[in-house]
Amino acid sequence: MRSQLLADAGGNGGTNPFLYVLLALFLVMGIVQVARPQLLWRLNRPLQKPFVKDYDATEPNARGYAMNRAVGVVFVIAVVWMFFVLIR
Repeated sequence: MRSQLLADAGGNGGTNPFLYVLLALFLVMGIVQVARPQLLWRLNRPLQKPFVKDYDATEPNARGYAMNRAVGVVFVIAVVWMFFVLIR
């Protein structure tokens, strides 16, 4: 299944450059989630406007940010693994 997906994405042995750009964007987002999850929280605030009256009341505490970082580490590992699969 994986080889079929890579063949469809890359054509005849080549790899679509769009996949590298997409994975690079995912990698940057994952690194930001690990390094500064508060930044992603601030960027997410306008999306909450129709649902939340007080943004500060719904902001995660220290444990919530630690969980965001842990999920970010797993995400970065998955993106790096996808890069290696594409390169092979």
